[in-house]
Amino acid sequence: MTFAATILTLYPEMFPGPLRLSLAGRALEEQRWSLDTIQIRDFATDKHHTVDDTPAGGGVGMVLKVDILAAAVDHALRCQPKCPVLAMTPRGKPLDQARVRELAAGPGVTILCGRFEGFDERIFETRPVEEVSLGDIVLSGGEPAALTLLDACIRLLPGVMGAPSSGAEESFEEGLLEYPHYTRPVEWEGRTIPEVLRSGDHAKIAAWRKHRAEEDTRLRRPDLWERYGNARGRPASGVQRETKEPDQ
Repeated sequence: MTFAATILTLYPEMFPGPLRLSLAGRALEEQRWSLDTIQIRDFATDKHHTVDDTPAGGGVGMVLKVDILAAAVDHALRCQPKCPVLAMTPRGKPLDQARVRELAAGPGVTILCGRFEGFDERIFETRPVEEVSLGDIVLSGGEPAALTLLDACIRLLPGVMGAPSSGAEESFEEGLLEYPHYTRPVEWEGRTIPEVLRSGDHAKIAAWRKHRAEEDTRLRRPDLWERYGNARGRPASGVQRETKEPDQ
């Protein structure tokens, strides 16, 4: 099954962009995924093809018009009715690896790219559009975020990565950051590869990697560490909670 990507954008020339290279580019040539762009401006009805207007209530910038957006989304839904529609916006729910895996396992995704001050809110009230974000950052438009999301999905498609386990031992897959990596030369500027990684003892190597993944997550991403601890039924400190006897 081919993973179908549809992009609603004012700048279709930005695609496939970097996705024509490396793993994603080869997968596109092998038809493991497909790409279609839809020009939002094509759904404007006035002679100037206007897609935005001033914000109600005043303020700076311009807002994408709901009637134009709805017409574009409706067209995309008719073309790919089984694909979820995601709008890239800082106001959306942050994407995580679990959501990316869900998307990659499906038939594809339709991505709505914003510009200017964003979308008329009524598009989310009347159409099945999921608001998603890459994080607490603001970009000039949704296109770079869409490219990032597609890259995250494409690399998980069957046959795209060389080793089947390549996507499993990575950051966020088990709720942790990935362990650090080393390669030759063994010694460089006075620093050597940890001895355990040169021992050939696979059990010790696995234990070391798990320990480093946990320790790096605890130090660098306390938010992830807290969730990891809760998911495993223990606090982030690793200390077992005391159980309090019920009152008699």
